[in-house]
Amino acid sequence: MSSPPSPGRKTLPARGQPWSELHDALSALRSADTDWRHGRDSLDVYYAGEDVLDVARRAYAMFISENARAPQFPSLQRMQDDLLQISLSLLGGGREAAGTVTIGNAESALLAVRSAYRAFRARRPQVRRPHLLVPASVHPVYEQAADMMGLELIRVAIGGDYRASVQTIGQCIEAETMMIVASAPSLPFGTIDPIEALGRIARDRDVWLHVDACIGGFLAPHVARIVPAVPRFDLSLPGVRSLAADLHKFGYAANGVSVLLYADADDQAHQLFEYDQWPKGLWRSQTLSGTLAGGAVASAWAVMHYLGETGYRTLAQRVMHLRDRYLEGIERISGLHVLGQPDLSVIAFGSDEFDIHAIGDAMQARSWHISRLTAPAALHMTVTPVHDQAVEAYLDDLARCVLAARS
Repeated sequence: MSSPPSPGRKTLPARGQPWSELHDALSALRSADTDWRHGRDSLDVYYAGEDVLDVARRAYAMFISENARAPQFPSLQRMQDDLLQISLSLLGGGREAAGTVTIGNAESALLAVRSAYRAFRARRPQVRRPHLLVPASVHPVYEQAADMMGLELIRVAIGGDYRASVQTIGQCIEAETMMIVASAPSLPFGTIDPIEALGRIARDRDVWLHVDACIGGFLAPHVARIVPAVPRFDLSLPGVRSLAADLHKFGYAANGVSVLLYADADDQAHQLFEYDQWPKGLWRSQTLSGTLAGGAVASAWAVMHYLGETGYRTLAQRVMHLRDRYLEGIERISGLHVLGQPDLSVIAFGSDEFDIHAIGDAMQARSWHISRLTAPAALHMTVTPVHDQAVEAYLDDLARCVLAARS
């Protein structure tokens, strides 16, 4: 007999509720959420229009119950193979390259760090505590990976251009350095680190270089066709051994599907975990999660084929045009300045004249979702196609908030 629930704890309803009631309840719950369909979200939703969303939704629903990791669904394995082949073709994978579909940046980072660690241990078993060497702008998920694996992570200062400093990283590499992580672009500043130069150092010093392209991986290849100045960052660069990119960002898939790519399949082999000392026999996995939502994989596959190269390039042109409108509008507002020179769609801007976070509070009061930086203090956003509905309204409200702060 089970014990009674604690007072005040949510319990199952005594009777099931019809969908009409549940729909109303869900609508009420989401009433306070950010209106991302009209461009008022600054960071977490990548919306390319109702047609793309509908394709993703329909594909997801077709495979909502399937686990893409399970062998009895070869359709989903075929889709994953297609996603990886397309990703490798976009991101510089040669004949020896390979990859894995993951559930997101966190899993990709953990797997990349584990692979680098096992490769390092195979070469240098005598090193007591290997470490990761990263620019200060790298995502904290690598801190999390190091913490989970009992590794040290050393953050070093970035340059005045808000990019990793090649000189500083080169000076900090030691015998214990097992991995360097670079961003394409960094989430705080939107700048692509000098990965070509870092690759040369990594190769010369025999250190694993991983590229976090979770934001830019499925945007930059299309932008590079129209903006030649986009810095190189992919697997084709000597020294780059692994790269992560999120399909649920600028791939416009449903949440929960990403790729981790390796320049050499031999490096991917370090991901493999096997165990057979239990009643069911051999258990083998290349990932951390035993479940990968079949719907997420199907949505990515469907959206990629729906948009094609032409569709992605059109969206990339739209994003960069919007990015430029935001940059120009921000720079026109006296007292504001953009941090660095963002390469893709992430923008951060601050002020030397007034409290930029107070401006953020005022914008939030006007129903904008505001993302912030703390060091240096700044406001922050990722421009997506949906922002074409909101750019002028955002800039107008921003100018009003700055004017109010001045007075």
